[in-house]
Amino acid sequence: MTSQGKDREFVVRRPDRRSRESAVIDNEAAIPGRTARETAAQLREDVAHFREDAIQLREGVATLREREICAAEATQAASDGHMTMLQQANAFLVVTAIEAQKLTEQVEMTKVQLENAKLEAEKANLAKSNFLSGMSHELRTPLNAILGFAQLLEIGSPPLTSTQNARLQQIIKSGWYLLDLINQILDLAVIESGKLPLAREPVPLIDVMRECQVMIELQAQQRGIHLGFLPFDSTLCAYADRTRVKQVLINLLTNAIKYNREQGTIAVECTVPVPERIRISIKDSGAGLPPEKLVQLFQPFNRLGQEAGVEEGTGLGLVVAKQLVELMGGAIGVESTVRVGSEFWIELIRDVTPRLAAGHAMPAESAPQTQENAALRTLLYIEDNPANLMLVEQIIESRPHIRMLSARDGGLGITLARAHLPDVILMDINLPGISGIQALKILRDAPATAHIPVLALSANAMPRDIKKGLEAGFFCYLTKPIKINEFMVALDRALEFAKTGLDGAIPGSP
Repeated sequence: MTSQGKDREFVVRRPDRRSRESAVIDNEAAIPGRTARETAAQLREDVAHFREDAIQLREGVATLREREICAAEATQAASDGHMTMLQQANAFLVVTAIEAQKLTEQVEMTKVQLENAKLEAEKANLAKSNFLSGMSHELRTPLNAILGFAQLLEIGSPPLTSTQNARLQQIIKSGWYLLDLINQILDLAVIESGKLPLAREPVPLIDVMRECQVMIELQAQQRGIHLGFLPFDSTLCAYADRTRVKQVLINLLTNAIKYNREQGTIAVECTVPVPERIRISIKDSGAGLPPEKLVQLFQPFNRLGQEAGVEEGTGLGLVVAKQLVELMGGAIGVESTVRVGSEFWIELIRDVTPRLAAGHAMPAESAPQTQENAALRTLLYIEDNPANLMLVEQIIESRPHIRMLSARDGGLGITLARAHLPDVILMDINLPGISGIQALKILRDAPATAHIPVLALSANAMPRDIKKGLEAGFFCYLTKPIKINEFMVALDRALEFAKTGLDGAIPGSP
């Protein structure tokens, strides 16, 4: 077989592009009217188109692959980004959990610290209360002798000369002023501790105003100051603590006299600014206060530069008054003009509850007194202080129908009570051996002495001391320094109770 034959055989078995083109040319050559050259040119042109199409196809495939690759890369990038975010979020959660755990531990530690601080504050407050109670007791004990014997001299016989009386009045005035300072300090301490008891009730203001007028009028007259209480609706009642309302008003009235001018005026007015409030205003004709001093007015121990003045004071009265009024749900304020005067006012909650008219308490002066020809009565006084024993002995000397027994401690007092069965027992609280409260319990537990009214007379004058004594069962609780009139009224009521069994306890007793 020749080489040409072999080539033909190869073309038949595996035709290549050239053989296909030749076949096309051969076929085209068979088309009538075309030359072989034209046919070859047409064929080449078709081949060129085929090549272009193939190139475009390849480019399209390449572009598609690139897009797919880019999409895959974008998807991968997004997946990586999400994974990174999840990892960061997880790390943040771990950190947050750790911080939360630390915060919880800090909170627990803070709670423990606060609990410890609270315990320490309570201990400190208790220590302060005990200190104040002890100091009050220690100061009141000598004051009881000073003021007690001074009162006996004042009412004794023969009457004192004018010079002696003037000197005595200075002793009495200074003694009660010292007691007032002690009471103000104790009030402030109790208020700050948040343990001040308040007995809120409907308080007829007409009664309170009259009582304040009686208490303060003489002081105003001595300074030549005209004190005027303007008329107001006599049915007005405040919902407050009666004793504390009087304390606040007396303080404001005393200041209005103290810092007024000679021959000045004081006007007291009671109004209803809004239906649920009552306002009591005290307007004086004093020197007045500039604005820079008004803002310092209710600061403790701040006397606004009056420390070197002739008027005594501590700067506590207004502070106590403000806190008392606010504890009763009220408000206090002041308006002042230099060289014109000042107007202090308090507002209290108005009581609008309908009620029947209540009877008024019987004044001390009209309390029932035992007649001179009454049967002999026995008073047992249990007291370890010789001066206090002597004082009460001399007070009782004015009542010949009363004999007095005395005991220096609780044990001896109980023995005398069982042996003599006195009509009334007067008892100190701080006694050697057993306390007055323990002695009272022993007397109450014994059938023979359980009926005897027992009066407490103590220098323990803190509110908690008084409350504890009344809850223990004392007929009434009197504090030192002794006020002779109040003491005699309480004693007469206790004697009346011992005689008739009727409850003649003074207000505030159980």
